[in-house]
Amino acid sequence: VSLHKPEIKLESLKEDIRDFLKTSGWEKKLQNAVYSELNVFPSPCHPAAPPEHMKEPLAYMRKAQGSWEKRILKSLNSMCTELSIPLAQKRPVSEQKELLNKWNEMGTDEPDLSLFRPVYAPKDFLEVLMNLRNPNYENGEQSSFRNHLGLIQVPLKVKDIPELKEDFSELGLNIGQLGIDDSAQVPPEFFENEHVRVGQKVLAEQDSAAAQQYVRQGCPTALRADLWALILNISNQPEDILYYEQLKSNVIQHDLLVDSLIYKDVKLTASNDDYYFVFEDYLYQVLLCFSRDTSVLEHFTYSSATPPKSYIRGKLGMEEYAVFYPPNGVIPFHGFSMYVAPLCFLYHEPSKLYQIFREMYVRFFFRLHSISSHPSGIVSLCLLFETLLQTHLPQLFYHLREIGAQPLRISFKWMVRAFSGYLATDQLLLLWDRILGYNSLEILAVLAAAVFAFRAVNLMEVTSLAAAEAVLADLSTLKVMPLLQIFLFATVT
Repeated sequence: VSLHKPEIKLESLKEDIRDFLKTSGWEKKLQNAVYSELNVFPSPCHPAAPPEHMKEPLAYMRKAQGSWEKRILKSLNSMCTELSIPLAQKRPVSEQKELLNKWNEMGTDEPDLSLFRPVYAPKDFLEVLMNLRNPNYENGEQSSFRNHLGLIQVPLKVKDIPELKEDFSELGLNIGQLGIDDSAQVPPEFFENEHVRVGQKVLAEQDSAAAQQYVRQGCPTALRADLWALILNISNQPEDILYYEQLKSNVIQHDLLVDSLIYKDVKLTASNDDYYFVFEDYLYQVLLCFSRDTSVLEHFTYSSATPPKSYIRGKLGMEEYAVFYPPNGVIPFHGFSMYVAPLCFLYHEPSKLYQIFREMYVRFFFRLHSISSHPSGIVSLCLLFETLLQTHLPQLFYHLREIGAQPLRISFKWMVRAFSGYLATDQLLLLWDRILGYNSLEILAVLAAAVFAFRAVNLMEVTSLAAAEAVLADLSTLKVMPLLQIFLFATVT
């Protein structure tokens, strides 16, 4: 429309379009969209690299992920057969009406889920990771790696403390942080007031890159929801709300086997959590819609995982009758709903909450339950955690290993859930600020190591895995930022 205006001249078209983008606000929107893509998609491979390298460059990792997927699918299919429940079926009209009427109070429903079991739990996944091996290494040839005494036995490059210090330099002891009450340099209230003022300015500018840099020092509570949405480039436009409504109507019309797994998971985890039980209805809404969202399939282009397929009855093995199941390609496991629960504190509008969760999932959370060599993948996080402990707390590491309490057996569940359900919510949100700020999950491994360092004196006295677990059973009183700072910047290296 603007191009038809008489003042637009062909010879100055390029400049005019630039000016129009600036004045209309579209320049910022385009920048944010590009920045968002750069944050999510991997950097380009070598032009000759085969397409599967985009997903995962190491063949043995791809193979391990493939066999893990087969195992999950087998578990799902055997549940189907045992309970003689189809993977998907259309709901009768009466049931559709009933579900629509109680959409906002699904938590009051008490379906009998005693026969359903989670497809897998984090500890099953850990067993698989412990058995990972690089076939190019003959046993005993791993000279540089032989000194690694942890459970993870694959040689991946992980960072040491000097590298982590450099990467997380904004967490330094002399830099103001939200979540540190007694910073000696600057009175906390002075830093906080100034930080809030800068945060408001960042929001006014609507610049994703600036917001991402800003949250590295933590988000003021009042600004967090808007800042996270800006970083994730979520604006909740009318078309987004419409898309959410379409997903909802898919839930109303069709009953999937994974719905029962989602119900069961929420009942086993969030419903029993002092912080999150009040959000039970939100969790069902978001997770049921998520399972139907085919746009989630796009993240499989850069994930080591592949979405599972199911065949229309009687057409087994015939590719033209194959459909992705569930439609989003993600089979929920025990604890999956805890990825959503903390976000319910920030977003009360279901379609916005939904979009934020979906974006968090396709940027970060999928890496916590797939086998890959990515620095933010769960294998690297486990190795980073074990290496940090073995290097900086060798006595503690050896002691726990000797008594059969390998530290990773305790910390694995924290990392898989990004500490959700383990830390107090205000502390968890400060941690997730930094995940968004650094666009990396490595901080989870650093925090896990810092927790062991903090409890080292008590852990040196335990004589069994159960006793070690008891010492670390309750993390709800921990303050995340001081732990991270002390571990990274006050550890003698």
